[in-house]
Amino acid sequence: MIWLIMIVLFGASAFVSWRLRSKFNEYSQIGLSNGLSGAEVAQQMLRENGIYDVRVVSVEGMLTDHYNPQDKTVNLSADVYYGRSVAAAAVAAHECGHAVQHQVAYAPLKFRSAMVPVLTVSSQYMQWILLGGVLLLRTTPIPLAIGVALFALTTLFSFVTLPVEFDASRRALAWIQTRGVVNQREYGFAKDALWWAAMTYVVAALGSLATLLYYASLLMGGRRSN
Repeated sequence: MIWLIMIVLFGASAFVSWRLRSKFNEYSQIGLSNGLSGAEVAQQMLRENGIYDVRVVSVEGMLTDHYNPQDKTVNLSADVYYGRSVAAAAVAAHECGHAVQHQVAYAPLKFRSAMVPVLTVSSQYMQWILLGGVLLLRTTPIPLAIGVALFALTTLFSFVTLPVEFDASRRALAWIQTRGVVNQREYGFAKDALWWAAMTYVVAALGSLATLLYYASLLMGGRRSN
């Protein structure tokens, strides 16, 4: 059953990733009626939320947009930074939504950020511990139990990410609508684009949970056999 769930989630992940890229490409061809670039949208949203210590910078790659709370930068891919499309406006506003979360000390974001150092260290060893745990399961369940505990942290991180991402999109959509950055038609496109982006995190979280359950089932089966 777990294998079947994992196969379904793998297919769902591939579909959502394809759909997101398809939507981004589609909405990248729809020019923003006010002619603002993604960088200009981001700078305006930051200013209007009283944020003056966050820089908006351009980074390489496609869909590499992110907010870095460590150096307080809104990092936008070239297509978003220079783009004057609905997609660029939506993505830029979403990333600024994270900056607003940081400013107001949004609890899920604070919790997520606090987990990063621990996960950075554990991720270096987790796969090896899980592999060793599976190989040594007939001898001792302890290594696999440690691996499952570490993977549980990764899964928790995936689920904590969900409210962070959904809230950033909510803030972005509310701002671009109330400030007239988009018209009603463009708002619908922006909302659709951000919804598909959010779905990638949902599928990732479910995939992580399915993998955790798989390793947990191996652990429980090993304990019973011992």
